[in-house]
Amino acid sequence: MKPSSEAVLILHHALPATPGSPSAESDAGVMAEVVVVAAALDRLGVPHRTVAIATLGDLTAHLQTSQEKTVFNLVENLLPQTADAALVPSVCHAFGKAVTGNDTACQTLCLDKWRTKAVLATAGLPVPAGVLVAPGSHPPARGLPRGALIVKPLFADASEGIDARSVVKRAGPGLARAVARVHRQFGHPALIEQFFGTRELNVSVLERDGQPVVLPAAEIEFRGFGTRLPHIVDYKAKWQADSFEFQNTVRMIPAPLTSRKARQVADMARTAWKVAGCRGYARVDFRMTAAGELAILEINPNPDISPDAGFAAALKAAGISVDDFIQGQCRTARTYAAPPSPVRRRSQRARTARRALSDATIQWTRPEDRDAIIALARETGFFLEAELTVATEVLDDSLKAGESGHYQSYTLLADGKPAGWVCFGPTPCTLGTYDIYWIAVSPRCQGRGFGRALLDHAEALIRRARGRVVLLETSGRSLYQGTRGFYLAAGYDEVARVPEFYMPGDDRVIYAKYLHARA
Repeated sequence: MKPSSEAVLILHHALPATPGSPSAESDAGVMAEVVVVAAALDRLGVPHRTVAIATLGDLTAHLQTSQEKTVFNLVENLLPQTADAALVPSVCHAFGKAVTGNDTACQTLCLDKWRTKAVLATAGLPVPAGVLVAPGSHPPARGLPRGALIVKPLFADASEGIDARSVVKRAGPGLARAVARVHRQFGHPALIEQFFGTRELNVSVLERDGQPVVLPAAEIEFRGFGTRLPHIVDYKAKWQADSFEFQNTVRMIPAPLTSRKARQVADMARTAWKVAGCRGYARVDFRMTAAGELAILEINPNPDISPDAGFAAALKAAGISVDDFIQGQCRTARTYAAPPSPVRRRSQRARTARRALSDATIQWTRPEDRDAIIALARETGFFLEAELTVATEVLDDSLKAGESGHYQSYTLLADGKPAGWVCFGPTPCTLGTYDIYWIAVSPRCQGRGFGRALLDHAEALIRRARGRVVLLETSGRSLYQGTRGFYLAAGYDEVARVPEFYMPGDDRVIYAKYLHARA
């Protein structure tokens, strides 16, 4: 038997007491996932027990007495509203539990198809055009996407509310009926989307050692659908085993793609994972035209892991056993558990930073460092192309003006090659206030204290210039949780937050450090 500290609580939502709900089959499907997880933990010799909850109140009652330190989260639906399920990770963390899969921020984002589209599009990823129709309203007369359309509930998952009637050739009575049906069944806004492409791809992504690993892509073949049925994976195709749609949507894995197209799909899935702030495991769904154009339909955090589901097929195609996956998810969950106290973490980081400079040097940025700095900033995956364009302009300005210019640019060299970059300067119209505009460390060199060394170097130069306060800013999305923790550990305090500054759901978070005692 494993030590009790590794014991796992398998958590799932209680099945509806009354059958006939729009999600009855998908709700029941969670039990197949419970069986998979329990069987794997049995084979691994890990103690576990299973608990069903109907509300967040049920969850807190169980966590108050739970001895397990890790929760395997299979909760997809709660009362009184489905969206409460996204709060499960935060509640578990509040009780000091490690929890598998994606966090509350990611689940909340991906549950809202409209916000997800906005985040993906801002990152430069292609998505189908669409419009929202509020409950009680009718489809707009103008501004609809061209061509065939598909109507979806805004907040539903697992193809709930989607069937052949959801696809219409054009605006008209059929579109109005599809929108009204969503309003009536779910009470959600209806998302009217361009019906993009003819091929459907599912790409599963798994976190290993803190990095997303893209598994072999799958394509869904619509056998015998012809022109009678739309080529979509609707609710019947996913959940109703006796239906034509279920029996004739056949998974091909790996998908029949050229090596170039497979790389493009993998790169886009990896980017989608990062911008949505995914953890643990997820699935990215694509549509593709006959000409090879791609669009991302949605991101599915914590997708179905039952034996017949696409994620299980992707694991098998990648040569990863179910036991390895379950064990890896529990291990990953523990890496996101509550960190040590800030005081202890700060002293550990300080020691790491002091050691870093024994392996590296920091010097004024040289022209020959330029391309390497831009490349390492891109490799981090934290900056959008528009941000990289600005970073390049700032870097070029600093190289042109030299050390007497506004932008102070320094490169960290490891083994003689650029491995990190920091750029800072005085804040206009202030006395002694400085902004650190950019700080980046090559992914190949992270974990060696280089980031802290660069930050300490910038602060030392700002002190020498009689600077009083240093400001930093970053995104409030879960993808940047590590960045925010880095700033806190370095002695910065969050002093302001501007809700939805960068885009819907993406706050601007501002940090400050006072280098001298405040009057």
